[in-house]
Order: sequence, then structure tokens, then C-alpha cells
Amino acid sequence: MTRTDFSRPSPGIDSSYAWMRLAISMVLATIGAVGMWAVVVVLPAVQGEFGVDRAAASMPYTATMVGFAAGNVLVGRAIDRMGYWIPALISSVALSAGLLLAALSTSILQFTLAQGVLIGVGTSVIFGPLIADISHWFNRRRGVAVTAAAAGNYLAGALWPTIMPTLIKAEGWRFTYAAIGIFCLVTMVPLVLMLRRGAPEATAAGSPGSRSVQPIPMSPAAMQGLLVVAGLGCCVAMSMPQVHIVAYCMDLGYGMAHGADMLSIMMAAGVVSRLASGFVADRIGGVKTLLIGSVLQCLSLLFYIPFDGLASLYVVSLVFGLSQGGIVPCYAIIVREYLPAKEAGQRIGIVMMATIFGMAIGGWMSGWIYDLTGSYAVAFLNGIAWNLLNIGAIGLFMWKARPRAVMAA
Repeated sequence: MTRTDFSRPSPGIDSSYAWMRLAISMVLATIGAVGMWAVVVVLPAVQGEFGVDRAAASMPYTATMVGFAAGNVLVGRAIDRMGYWIPALISSVALSAGLLLAALSTSILQFTLAQGVLIGVGTSVIFGPLIADISHWFNRRRGVAVTAAAAGNYLAGALWPTIMPTLIKAEGWRFTYAAIGIFCLVTMVPLVLMLRRGAPEATAAGSPGSRSVQPIPMSPAAMQGLLVVAGLGCCVAMSMPQVHIVAYCMDLGYGMAHGADMLSIMMAAGVVSRLASGFVADRIGGVKTLLIGSVLQCLSLLFYIPFDGLASLYVVSLVFGLSQGGIVPCYAIIVREYLPAKEAGQRIGIVMMATIFGMAIGGWMSGWIYDLTGSYAVAFLNGIAWNLLNIGAIGLFMWKARPRAVMAA
């Protein structure tokens, strides 16, 4: 290798193949993320069939998020060692098997185990590990690439809750789960096999489009800890509308279809928010972009309390989606800005695990609060409190990062 070879980016980074890989990754995520959203749509049907209360009916979602969280770390570590496609292939098969087994469950416990052990872990490959993988292929547009890859999750949230109610009404939730499981198997495996190319080497320092890790007067462990606290707080808050909007609409007398539509609107708006956040992060950095999204999410949560009419709930759900969609991908951007690239899979996986635990805890906690109070008003206030914790952690991170940035200037 000549000296000239070190003066330009390694083959593959910011290339046409990188953009094609991003497109494939988005399709893969849109299909595979059904593992997160299907359980939300069937929550009322599962509660009715198994004869359990709202908190118990929320447990399958919580189990899914726990498995999803663990998978983000385990699969993230695996891709740091062996690349993306082998862990992704195994996870895709696990997701399909979990959906089929859940369709055959005879108790809420069996359904919960299928959701957590197979569906949750299997679905994880299309989130943190996928984001970590795609981040290696971009330098100049890393923010856009990361948020676009993460947008597949929200595209799934916009697509699947729209499709599933019609199928559930016609054939039942069990048939719907089995059909989705087969569909995932026959589509995800070929897509994963198209991603067998290994990640490129890092761009040479000082070359066009290269990015160096930003210095900050804080240890990697402390940085990771703050991001974990921030991720947990934001997603406990985020889970309230995402997990319970369908049940909330049914309680208000608007029906499942309206709730599913609101969830779809929320996720579609989240896609717009995620893509926009990528462009913003490429200009002002991940930390500032994250803080903006977190403040807007807190405000939109507040709007749910006084505005519970049908039309106003549609509007608030749209505003909520536009506010919170870009938050979670910003954690991956921050990891790549401040921590070494060789640790990306594991580091991003740990932060994603915290966000997912936040969703899991928040989903269960909101159901528990509902059972205690008979309404969701206190659950929304609880979400706002966790959101304020998130904002405090981000503010501390920004304060710690500022002195070194000023000195470097």
C-alpha cells in the first residue's frame, strides 16, 4: 500500500454502494420492526382473549422490549467481531419463529415468552446493530445515514398498524401473527444475504470527509453513563403514547381503528423527524440536536392532557411524532462523535438497550398507573417527569463538552 492510499478514504465509504446498502437496510428494518409494533396493535385482543388486566396485558410488550434491549448489546458485540450479516441471518430466523410460536400460544405466559425470547431478540438486529453497521459506511453524511437507517423502525410503525387491524378483523390476531412470521422469513433472509460485504476501513485522518473523535473532559464510562440515563428517561416518556394510544382511544370510545391510525400518523411523522434530525446533526452535532428533540417531546406530551377530543388527538399525535422521532438515533451519532469507531457496535448497543428498557418500563408503568387511577392523566404526568430527567442528563453532557470545545477553538 502506497502513501497515496492513506491520503484518501478507504473504498466503500460514502460510495454508491454505501447508499445502496442504506436503502437495503431501510427495507430490512421496515419489515423486521414489525416485531416491536405488532404486540401494540394486538394488545386489546390479547387482553380480552386471555382475560387479564391492562398491566398484565402490557407485559408481552415489556418482555419484547427486554429481549430487544438485550439483543442490541449481544448482537452489537457480535457485529464488532464478525460483521453484520451472520448475526442478522440468525436473528431474522428467530423473529419469524417467535411470531409463529406466539400465534400458537395458549396462555399469556407463553405469549409473553415468545415475544421476549424470540421476537424481541430477533428484532434487535434491525436497530442498534444496523445503525452501528451503517455508521461505518459514511463520514460526510453520517447523521443522515444513521437517522435514515433508524427511520425503518418508524416506517414499520406507520405501515404495520395500518395493515394489521383489517387482517385481525377478518382472520383474528393468531392468523395475522402467523402470516407475518412467514412473510418475515421469506423477505428478510434474502435481504440479509445482500449485506454480506464487510465494513470498510476507517477513513484516513485528515482526508476529505474524515471525522476525528471529539475530545471531552470526561471518561468513556462517564459519557456512557450519562447517555444511558438520558436514553432511559426519554423513552419512558416516549412509551406512553406509543404503547397505549390504541388502548387510550378505545377507553375514550373512539375504537381500535382510530387508535391504530394515530399510531401510524405518529410513526410517519417520526420518519420525517428522524430524517430532518440527521441533516441538523450533520450541521450542529448530535448533542444539540438531541436536546432540541427532547424539549419538544416534553412539550408535546403535555398537550395530551387537555386535548382528548378525536380531532385534537390526531393533531397532538402528529406533533408528538414530529417532536420525538429524531431523538433515539442521536445517541448513535453522539457515540460516533465522542467514542472510538471500533467500539461502535457495543457502545451503541448499550445506549440503545437503555432506550429500549425505557420503553419497556414505561409501557408497563403506564398500564400499572392506569389500573391504579382508572385513567391515563397521571401516566402522562409521569412521562413528563422522566422527560425532565432526560433533559437534565443531556444538559450536563453538553456542559461537560463545552469547555474543551472552547479551548480547541
